[in-house]
Amino acid sequence: MRKEILQKVGLKFTVISSDVDEQTSANTNEEYLINLSKLKANKIASSLSEGVVIGADSMICFNGKRIGKPKTKEEASRILKELSGKVNYALTGVTILDLYTGKSVCFCEKTKVYFDELSDEEIEWYINNEEHILERAGYSLAGKTAVFIPRIDGDYYNVLGMPICRVYKELKKLGYNLSDFE
Repeated sequence: MRKEILQKVGLKFTVISSDVDEQTSANTNEEYLINLSKLKANKIASSLSEGVVIGADSMICFNGKRIGKPKTKEEASRILKELSGKVNYALTGVTILDLYTGKSVCFCEKTKVYFDELSDEEIEWYINNEEHILERAGYSLAGKTAVFIPRIDGDYYNVLGMPICRVYKELKKLGYNLSDFE
């Protein structure tokens, strides 16, 4: 989804997989995601001589704990029952490395996601009809979950994994405009 968001705003870029060990020392989920985004960005930057590198990682948190990607439909159903009628948080850690100037920016964007109360029938329908069921905590706002989420507080694109508005603001602080990435 990150790729689609960057394309949507007209940025030209190359996707390079980082394949890093996702274990970092961190006291909070926010710190964990920032550390992970740094690891990813630094690994990619080590193989480049120039450019702007953006590393990102996302998670869904509920009651302070990480909700991972479900491995089965049964696990997705259990997660959705837990989130039903409650609030969860979409977090994305981002690191931007400007290899031209040596400057870097790190941040974690947080968006509050409100779920309606879901019946067992709605969860079963969703599990059987959603293509994104084995993604972040079993849901994606880009899919059928949209009918169960009456509102969010924060960046919609952050819930999809790339807080593009904040990324652009940070790029502007580094001296860039959108036309620099066309």
